[in-house]
Amino acid sequence: NIRHVILVLSGKGGVGKSTMCCQLAHTLSARGYGVGVLDVDICGPSVARMLGCAGQTVHKSGSGWMPVYANANLSVMSISFLLGDEDAAVVWRGPRK
Repeated sequence: NIRHVILVLSGKGGVGKSTMCCQLAHTLSARGYGVGVLDVDICGPSVARMLGCAGQTVHKSGSGWMPVYANANLSVMSISFLLGDEDAAVVWRGPRK
């Protein structure tokens, strides 16, 4: 059950969207709120690194892909978890699309 959605969006790159998102997520999760972050930045997914989850992978379950947990209240789903190499290009094909 999702009660509130906060979208961090800008038409320009390099303005701190990922940083703002991660700081807000950390603050809300530290206050006891359940927070989920979806990082769909295909040009440079950095949220996993900022939240301390870099190098982890998502796992498939009967209900879909399970997110990575940065802490008990903060779940993260990032395109970077689906890439074998963080410098690899994103190509949408195969079972993970």
